Amino acid sequence: MKVVSLEEAVGVIPDGASVMIGGFMAVGTPERLLDELVRQHKSNLYVIANDAALPGKGIGKLVDAGLVTRMIASHIGLNPKAQQLMMAQKMAIDLVPQGTLVERIRAGGCGLGGILTPTGVGTTVEQGKQRIEVGGKTYLLETALRADFALVHSFLADYLGNLQYALTARNFNPVMAMAADTVIVTAENIVPVGVIAPDHVVTPGPLVDYLIANG
Repeated sequence: MKVVSLEEAVGVIPDGASVMIGGFMAVGTPERLLDELVRQHKSNLYVIANDAALPGKGIGKLVDAGLVTRMIASHIGLNPKAQQLMMAQKMAIDLVPQGTLVERIRAGGCGLGGILTPTGVGTTVEQGKQRIEVGGKTYLLETALRADFALVHSFLADYLGNLQYALTARNFNPVMAMAADTVIVTAENIVPVGVIAPDHVVTPGPLVDYLIANG
């Protein structure tokens, strides 16, 4: 794990990368990383996130800048720009039920090939997916999700990369930190090793590749 500048961390993300972005409607979102993605104009991004946030907030910044060509999310309803781009076929959007989305990410982080879920059976969600019968009940096979990069925000981080989250800002961040080849973290506070009690560590340091220096 390396403590690096914002510019250096975002510099390792190439155009066309797949990127998981933590947060829920811009709560718990690594805003500084998104601002730097816009500044460096990282384009043709494949974004995996819970939502498209709002115009000018969270992932909405990337949408506004035209940097996203494909997105997997559970909803985009509060971002008119994302809706316009989808309708104009300028941004491909795969809408996935929220619980299914987080479980697909978790499966990717655990090395599984996918999950079985009853969510979406008998609806348009099941189109193109395999139906499997288990114990007399029908499930859909949903494949696991992984990404090249995960951008994560935490409340506390120490200099080994151990992370602690605050309240609902935790949301998708921990599972995404498990499901990417390279994990980049911003933290509200960086503290000495030992300040975060072992039982308060949610994301262990070995999962983190880059921690953004504060200040």
